[in-house]
Amino acid sequence: MSPEMRHPVLRVEPGPGQESVWDYPRPPRVEPTSRHLVVEFGGLVVAETRRALRVLETSSPPVYYFPPEHVRLDLLALAAGTTDCEWKGVAGYFDLRVGEHVSALAAWSYARPSPGY
Repeated sequence: MSPEMRHPVLRVEPGPGQESVWDYPRPPRVEPTSRHLVVEFGGLVVAETRRALRVLETSSPPVYYFPPEHVRLDLLALAAGTTDCEWKGVAGYFDLRVGEHVSALAAWSYARPSPGY
């Protein structure tokens, strides 16, 4: 890649009440949240909880993990492939289908997460 095509990542100082992904820790931090979280797709609520886990990882946006019992698992189909996170373990992916609406690789899960995750 030519030097002209490279763009440095510049930190933008967060304003009051904001967070910066550059302040998130490595390894990632896991924290419970009681925020009311709802996922809708194709006109249906496919997940809803007040018992999610929020994962904060350097340079990545926060990710929320829902308890499986708060997800419409009947709408998910296991997709091909996995990824390996040095901290969390091996992730499996799922396609989400509601009627004719499909979102490929819409969700992921760590069936056997590493300790602490």
